[in-house]
Amino acid sequence: MTRRFHNILAGAAAALLVLMNSLVPQPALAQDTTPSVGTYPVNAGDVLEVLVWKEENLQKQVVVRPDGYFSFPLTGDIRAEGRTIEEIRRDISSQIARYIPDPVVSVSIFEPRGSKVYVIGQVNRPGEFPVNRYVDVIQALSMAGGTTPFAKLDEIKILRREGATQTATTFAYGDIANGKRLQQNIVLKPGDTVLVP
Repeated sequence: MTRRFHNILAGAAAALLVLMNSLVPQPALAQDTTPSVGTYPVNAGDVLEVLVWKEENLQKQVVVRPDGYFSFPLTGDIRAEGRTIEEIRRDISSQIARYIPDPVVSVSIFEPRGSKVYVIGQVNRPGEFPVNRYVDVIQALSMAGGTTPFAKLDEIKILRREGATQTATTFAYGDIANGKRLQQNIVLKPGDTVLVP
């Protein structure tokens, strides 16, 4: 009887511990902000590698032309600019399927030459800079060697062209340095120009 009582008591204690742990607030997990794989938008100037399995004549490196297209055997011109690798792969597969049954196509970024931003004006190393991931304004200024003593830090402009429209956004370095209006420190897009007067 005593042993049975101890077993019941031990079971009740274990259940109570589980219940108490479930009531203790757990620290919130950090939200995963990593972008999903395959979301890189291809840019004009990028070099792609296209391979069709078991087809030696259909294994090529192609350059995305300034008009956003590239040419590939059996498909003609394929639109690439602004599209993901998976979208391009599906497009090639569907067009080649007219000539090769069940083609196995792979597309990869061989060299992201078209992914560049430009920093000009009162910086120590003005020029174009390749960006393989997310680069914000502060990082671009750092890549350009920082600003000169003559720079008007609160009058920096970010120039962005989308189609025929160009916009200019003001960037006040002093605010960022003081921890204010951090939303100004935007992630740059390929082709953006940071102008430091």
